[in-house]
Amino acid sequence: MRTGYEPVQARSALRTRRWLALWGLVWAAGGTALFVLVDRPGWAAACAAVAAVAAVDLAVVVRHIHQGPHYQPGPDVPPYPPPDGPRHR
Repeated sequence: MRTGYEPVQARSALRTRRWLALWGLVWAAGGTALFVLVDRPGWAAACAAVAAVAAVDLAVVVRHIHQGPHYQPGPDVPPYPPPDGPRHR
């Protein structure tokens, strides 16, 4: 439901996020392999952790892309009234 403050046509840049997650996954996996080869287990573990986070993010983004667009109420749906009291910025 709209709160009245967000843009009516707001969309997430899922395709950009997918490419950034893929880029991070490739570099982190490459870093993991490189640090394993030069016998630096701490750095390899750190890169593996970043690769795991990037892989999970990539899976979530791909799932959201496959779900397709969701229902967005139109301008005829009234927004919530603003809360009473002073506005905080």
